[in-house]
Amino acid sequence: MMGRETKEAPGAVAQPLFATTHWSVVLATADQDSPEAAAALEQLCRTYWYPLYAYIRWRGYSLEDAQDLTQQFFATLLRKDYFRRADPERGRFRCFLLRSLQNFLINEWNRAQSRKQGGGAITIPLALDEAEHHYTREPVTTLTPELAYERKWAMTLLEQVSSGLRHEYVEAGNGRVFDELAELLWGKDAAISYARIAEHLDMTEGAVRGAMHRLRVRFRERLRTEVAHTVADFGEVEDELRHLLAVVSQSDSLWA
Repeated sequence: MMGRETKEAPGAVAQPLFATTHWSVVLATADQDSPEAAAALEQLCRTYWYPLYAYIRWRGYSLEDAQDLTQQFFATLLRKDYFRRADPERGRFRCFLLRSLQNFLINEWNRAQSRKQGGGAITIPLALDEAEHHYTREPVTTLTPELAYERKWAMTLLEQVSSGLRHEYVEAGNGRVFDELAELLWGKDAAISYARIAEHLDMTEGAVRGAMHRLRVRFRERLRTEVAHTVADFGEVEDELRHLLAVVSQSDSLWA
């Protein structure tokens, strides 16, 4: 495991304790044959590859080409010597992935097509058929592919945090509480909804408000932990949080 985090009951205030993060491990051992770095990189790629697939499709590539390009890109990315020649501006995994993909689309695709490499097989299973189904359900946007990528990256990260937090609540026997409160997680002013939720959960409205406060606190903690895994330096965490929340226009409600 690349980092460690105190374990508290859902709703308790837990302070994450970072030893290392996935991306910092990858960069620190770029010139070594490190199983820890390989595992960290695969975890990051497995979690955040879909925004890249969507970016390729937003650039106008066909379904078949986007699938091939995504596979070939990750085959290139996972070669153990890749980081010795990678773009030095790689402090944040989000930026590193997009810059690397852009360079790949410019420089590598034609060569990859002519070679049809057999030795660079992808080692991360990518649900490309499922990704295309997901892509076809994306809302129509006038954003540039780069801005759309940033928004999809941010939403993927938030969905990852929400899914992990729900699992935490379910394990503690509070899955129903999470499901009822989740729709208010983004800070909407919903006094009537608090009353409705209180009735559904057989709780007082005050207890529901307290539970909502604890849920938001825990969400922020888990979000900060997840973001930390995608930056090379802990000093970048707060800036990255502000950026990602601004991308989805949710910063005021989440951090109020």
